[in-house]
Amino acid sequence: MNYDPNLKGVLFRNDKNGNEKRPDYRGSAVINNVDYNISAWIKASKKTGDKFLSLTFQQKEQAKPAPKQEPAWDDMDAPF
Repeated sequence: MNYDPNLKGVLFRNDKNGNEKRPDYRGSAVINNVDYNISAWIKASKKTGDKFLSLTFQQKEQAKPAPKQEPAWDDMDAPF
């Protein structure tokens, strides 16, 4: 039987290193065959105090193309 990672993910406890804005958990998931990074924060409802996880999904970046380089002045045709 082949393993299909689609619609599956995992979260691990994140070391915040003293920065409370960092997520409590980090991980990854595959959704519609696209890889995502997951960040999760433990939060509490203001009304009831019940705890819940707030999640964000960010598509993993593909290999970035090399930046376009501006032509050197020597390479440009000057009209004068």
